[in-house]
Amino acid sequence: MVGRVRRLLGVVAAMAAAVVLSAGMAAPAQATGPQRAAPKPPPAGVDITGDRLTEPLRLRADSQPAHVLAVIDQVNWFGRSGAAAGPKRADLGPKYTIVVLAGDVPKQTFDLYPLAKGGPRAYRPAKQPDSRKTSAGWFLGRLNMSETLRTAGVPLERQFDTVSGGVGGGERVIPEDALDPGRDIDAAISELQRLLLLNAGVMLVITSGLAGIALLVRRRTR
Repeated sequence: MVGRVRRLLGVVAAMAAAVVLSAGMAAPAQATGPQRAAPKPPPAGVDITGDRLTEPLRLRADSQPAHVLAVIDQVNWFGRSGAAAGPKRADLGPKYTIVVLAGDVPKQTFDLYPLAKGGPRAYRPAKQPDSRKTSAGWFLGRLNMSETLRTAGVPLERQFDTVSGGVGGGERVIPEDALDPGRDIDAAISELQRLLLLNAGVMLVITSGLAGIALLVRRRTR
């Protein structure tokens, strides 16, 4: 009788342990069940306002990544300090203000002058949207500033094609007509012919001079 009671108690204890174990395993399973994915941060972007823009030009990285990167590339190389004074206002031309955003939060702002006399200019105000400490300053702009803004949607006349190679004056400018495959080949050939004739004439003069010197030396040695 005592043995039966002990066996019965053993079975009950085993069942209780099984229930506790299953409950302990179920709790983590519920905790690690499907969760809501964290919302994606809003995309970075650039807002552009300025001359002949009736409303801000809004560029976002999710839909226009190339344009956003190209515009930010115009200002992301600026140092901590720039020139205290810039060109005269009459020499600056149209102004375009760009605001760089992280999502919908404005972070930085710059004024761009793509048609300024002497080359594009950029101005960084001391007062920035995110209240960061910076100094106001003028900077030389990239030579492709006008084309970058035009391609992004700013109403600017096409100026010229540039080959990227640096900042400020570090870019090599190639006039658009120099890239035209329909250039006058005959003029180029004619110029080459004139150059060859000039070289031949110089060689003839040199040869005649050497021959004359040799003849003079020969007569004196006789």
